[in-house]
Amino acid sequence: MWRSWNALELSAAFAIGGSLVAVAVPAFVRNLSASKLSEPIEGLDRLMRAAVSYAEARPQELSFPPSAPLTPSAVPRARRETDPPDTWEHLTWKSLQFKVDHPHAFAFEFRSDVDSTRTARFTVSAYGDLDGDGVLSTFEVRGERTPGQPARALPGMFVDREVE
Repeated sequence: MWRSWNALELSAAFAIGGSLVAVAVPAFVRNLSASKLSEPIEGLDRLMRAAVSYAEARPQELSFPPSAPLTPSAVPRARRETDPPDTWEHLTWKSLQFKVDHPHAFAFEFRSDVDSTRTARFTVSAYGDLDGDGVLSTFEVRGERTPGQPARALPGMFVDREVE
């Protein structure tokens, strides 16, 4: 048999339900954003380790592979995308044994140079537009190899607008 609810019981039920939603939804959104942030962090870590390893077997002037353009060339907007098969064919991505073969929300870039003191440097960046508003999240790590020293990753990671 069905019981009828009075106004006080209904208001209490709505208040409890609203409180649960007010707590659960922001926690869910935070966890969803955090899961999307693992992609650039893991990708940059893989690239940083590959660049340092690449330098170990090469002379100072050739420590790191040449710069590679933003790949894919357009940053995915508010969704994960799968790339065409030839997207990661640039010599640098092959030299670093890096490609993303699953749906992803970030594009990656590798820059390298050698300065007048013969110090070789690299910067690896990941750019994403998680909310689709055209404003990019940026993650970067850097590394270097000074003459007579092994290649190394510089401490820290630059992060700008991580959940943009």
